[in-house]
Amino acid sequence: MTEYLNREITPRLLRALQQLPVVVLSGLRQAGKSTLLQREEAIIAGRRYRTLDDFATLATAQASPEALLGDAAILDEVQRCPELLMTIKKNVDEHRQPGRFILSGSANLTLLGHVSETLAGRALYLTLHPMTRREQRNQTAKTPFLTTFIQSQALPAGPAAPVTDREVLTGGLPPACLGPAAAVDEWFRGYVQTYVERDVRELSRIPDLVAFRSLAQLASLRTAQVLVTSTLARDAKLNAATTGRYLGLLETSFLIRRLPPFLKNRSQRLIKSPKMHFTDSGLAAHLAGVESLEPGREDLLRGALFETYTAQNLTALLEAHLPDAQLSYWHEQGRHEVDFVIETGRKVIAIEVKSATRWSENDLSALRAFVERTPACVAAVLTYNGREAANLGDKLFALPLGHLLS
Repeated sequence: MTEYLNREITPRLLRALQQLPVVVLSGLRQAGKSTLLQREEAIIAGRRYRTLDDFATLATAQASPEALLGDAAILDEVQRCPELLMTIKKNVDEHRQPGRFILSGSANLTLLGHVSETLAGRALYLTLHPMTRREQRNQTAKTPFLTTFIQSQALPAGPAAPVTDREVLTGGLPPACLGPAAAVDEWFRGYVQTYVERDVRELSRIPDLVAFRSLAQLASLRTAQVLVTSTLARDAKLNAATTGRYLGLLETSFLIRRLPPFLKNRSQRLIKSPKMHFTDSGLAAHLAGVESLEPGREDLLRGALFETYTAQNLTALLEAHLPDAQLSYWHEQGRHEVDFVIETGRKVIAIEVKSATRWSENDLSALRAFVERTPACVAAVLTYNGREAANLGDKLFALPLGHLLS
């Protein structure tokens, strides 16, 4: 089980426990929250672990919430009893000491308005993302290359290990990426059934689960694309209001994330709609029915899944190591698109992802346009699935994906 514990977010979580009375750790179901909270000794530190997945504990939370709290507690799956939060608020206001409660859940509590309002000023919200490549390789003890590159734009030493198709297809949920390869498809099948039949019913009453699952599948085919809700609604044969509600549920339960557009440059033709990514490339591939990523076969989806895999890694790395950084994308209508833009302080980094093992001069056109229009840009990176890094001049770099995520 040690593989589950080497998580990027742990040092930041421990720092938060020294500063605020409540830390909320949320994230996709099966991302490893419960394992981390039960087995990481520095987190446990005298706190009693209770999960509201247990019927008796849930009943206690509903009938006598004070009985669950004590002096310090870890309360898992708290979205199952939102009324418990008022008791926590009262308890914290009476005894405001750092690190009193760790709350965890599989629904994005910051998107459930009454939760964030109840604990305003009392809690720090953290997300446990699917496992990064560094976590899977047990490399979290070293500083991420991304943070070093943002500061110095120095090239990495030595060749990189390319990202394999299997890494993208299994994603970062521990049972999938750390388990036996032969069991991955069956695990994802059971995961989707559990999510639809249990989690969605708990979050919201949906009259037609078949339509909801159909929309989730259509969304998976659009991962790494600009979100056009009207088109998605048409293809799903749903009205715009229902489609918007279902997308909200997918986001609230961490199945998708919306990446905002970068609008801080001189272009007048910027697309302002968000881009949609599944939070786990393995889950997206399963829902989309993709079993192979051979080059040339379903090439557009191959690129989208590699981009989604990059997104889930970048999101986790930035939250853990550069929490004030902003991640977005850039798209000039009919002209250029850059997959990711990172803003941290006064620095801007642009990243374009290619799943191929080689790159050409034509692959740099969007990055050149971004540099020209964005004075704050210090580096524009073409990341590809090869081995060697190169400084191309004029703020342009070619970096292996294996280095970028190391």
